[in-house]
Amino acid sequence: MKYTQLTDAQVRHMLDTIGAKSIEDLFAPIPVEHRLKGPLEIPKGVSELDILRDIRELATRNRDCSDLVCFLGGGAYDHFIPSVVDAMAHQSEFVTAYTPYQAEASQGVLQTFYEFQTMVCELTGMEVANASLYEGASAAAEAVIMAMGITKRSKVAVAESVHPDTLQVLRTYTAERGVEVVLLPASDGQIDQTVLKNTLDDGVAGVVIQSPNFYGCLERLDQVIPVIHDCGALAVIAMDPIASGLVKTPGAFGADIVIAEGQPLGIPLQYGGPYLGLMATREKYLRKMPGRVVGVARDGAGRRGFCLALQTREQHIKRERATSNVCTNQGLLAARAAVYMSAMGKCGIQQVASQCFDKAHYAAGKIAKLLGYSLKFDAPFFKEFMVRTKHPVPKVVATCRERGILGGVPLGKFDERYTDCFLVAVTEKRTKEEIDRLVEALKSV
Repeated sequence: MKYTQLTDAQVRHMLDTIGAKSIEDLFAPIPVEHRLKGPLEIPKGVSELDILRDIRELATRNRDCSDLVCFLGGGAYDHFIPSVVDAMAHQSEFVTAYTPYQAEASQGVLQTFYEFQTMVCELTGMEVANASLYEGASAAAEAVIMAMGITKRSKVAVAESVHPDTLQVLRTYTAERGVEVVLLPASDGQIDQTVLKNTLDDGVAGVVIQSPNFYGCLERLDQVIPVIHDCGALAVIAMDPIASGLVKTPGAFGADIVIAEGQPLGIPLQYGGPYLGLMATREKYLRKMPGRVVGVARDGAGRRGFCLALQTREQHIKRERATSNVCTNQGLLAARAAVYMSAMGKCGIQQVASQCFDKAHYAAGKIAKLLGYSLKFDAPFFKEFMVRTKHPVPKVVATCRERGILGGVPLGKFDERYTDCFLVAVTEKRTKEEIDRLVEALKSV
């Protein structure tokens, strides 16, 4: 029996209400040549066996990082993920609580978020962390709004070495808030500290710095954070969580708010998302932090339990007075990160960071010796570096791909000043043989 959602009488009533004679009148603004003149030419149905065969054939055309050697970076990295991460995160208890909106989350999920927060504090060197945000770029925007709420100021300074996508998201978030966004130049791969001192004034709410930055360079946080504090602004530091295994944490340098993209913590590349936003801050700013915070409590019998300790900043409670529109957290990916950090431990993350550093510097040294290639900046770097070449960058990338190598990220699409540059990232997964293959591919261009 055919199901008809609307009766003819109901359709007639709606048309009369809007003053249309027929349904065809609704499509009058669409040129006739663009209107459907008959039934869609949809092929006849096929069996499940046939459709699965077609889908598999289409899927095999994809070539991902399991087929190609990946030196891509720029915010998403091909790190090793222990098997235990998938085994634990695929438990139905976690999957069904992907982004838990309800406050009545189970004890197991709340404990997972609590452990996650604890480990994020250790990675960032901060005192409190929330149960995660949507991804790194929006975490940066939320941090800026948070800094404005704390300082009651409306100007924000952002290093141009911050990821361009993060900068765009930040501008989108603040576009209707009357926020003045000032860019801090980083022509040599790092923030120009003289310009920083001359730019900051008592109207700046916060300064956003990324270290390692989009170019791969490490910023001098020990020098720039005191300058930020001198004008009464907050230091908002974006970091690579893996880098904490080798370099001092932003908290150790005096950062006020630390944010990060959590993708390196056990989250696959998966076509660019979904990813995981990390945020941590000083305890005195806890009630200004967006998102939710899980805490520990005791019941009447003295038994330990977990609860959503703070969520009063959320819009479903404070409405128009809310400091943020964040209404949940990235539950499943926070669980993956918690399993990854637990499995790797302090020593494991230190080993990953050390291998990234050593292998990246081995690759950079080899590439810099090639004719027609050089490192763009002299600043210290962690696992990623910018290469300048005399060859057309599209040709360089295409040559590498022909040899089964994803050679790097062309930078011209982000900044026209760097059309002759590409970004190379080297993680712990890359072997000496693979790095040597990259060098030979570049040499052959």
